[in-house]
Amino acid sequence: MAVPTESMHNVSVRLSATGQPPVRDGASSGRVITVLFGTGIEEWRRGWRSSPNSGPAREAIVSAGDTTRGATATTQVVPGGRLAYTVLDASATLDRVTDAVSTHVDDAAGEPLSMIVDDITPVVTDRGVSATRSFIASLRELSGVDDIVVGCSYGPEVATGIRSLFDPIEDVERVDHPVAETVDRLRRDDPTTFGYVRRHWAEAREGVERCTRNYPQSRQVHAALSDPETTPRTLGAALSGLVRLGVLDTWGETVGPTRYDLTAYDPDRMWVVGAALASSDETDAGGRSEADADGGAETDDG
Repeated sequence: MAVPTESMHNVSVRLSATGQPPVRDGASSGRVITVLFGTGIEEWRRGWRSSPNSGPAREAIVSAGDTTRGATATTQVVPGGRLAYTVLDASATLDRVTDAVSTHVDDAAGEPLSMIVDDITPVVTDRGVSATRSFIASLRELSGVDDIVVGCSYGPEVATGIRSLFDPIEDVERVDHPVAETVDRLRRDDPTTFGYVRRHWAEAREGVERCTRNYPQSRQVHAALSDPETTPRTLGAALSGLVRLGVLDTWGETVGPTRYDLTAYDPDRMWVVGAALASSDETDAGGRSEADADGGAETDDG
């Protein structure tokens, strides 16, 4: 059985709110282990035909959601050795799924190896966040795996769980979600504000989540930060952009500095915005660098 490594493999999460996550795109043409939770084996294999890639030279599939099987795992190797698959019934524990994956890792005998998880959402829904976190950690720790792509069919029913499992900066590679279109629109229409949001969204999130006031000014949100990179004015510029992205709102028709309605703050949308920003290109729609966009006029709301 493949032994855990001391270092943790990065996962690349591909999130889709509109259909099947695009986990096949850019897949290795060599050797791949695929773990299926939301797709049948035949459906998955047919999907390679319509994929931009022709499919891997050798694929081992662990099907973890078969409702027609008994408790005993079955492994088949197709003549020629290009395909092997292990079928587990839907009640199999995630430890058994990891064990099956580990067996296929051993079979690769040190060859370069990639891994695909078709969709993590059924795991979150059926097994819970804690069990999913342990499962993802067990995959990260396997030796002999070069990269792991994890699909995620994103919806409001799993938003909080996904937010707790994956870091929007470190883990998310691709975002197919209406929020990403809103981010792109801000980038095109107001590259200066986009630059502030892109650079400071994480600090703005921290300030909003630490601020104890319901309707603060930007300087009061800034005061909640322990070691800020921003000033109250640059933080205000980022907060105004987050208002336009639907993450929070402003409070009433105030005279003077803007007050933000933190009772309208949506942490799940904030996570998707952060993921979309982290996975977007390094330049805005006008072709200027992020540093140039950040250098525009500041918003005086503090």
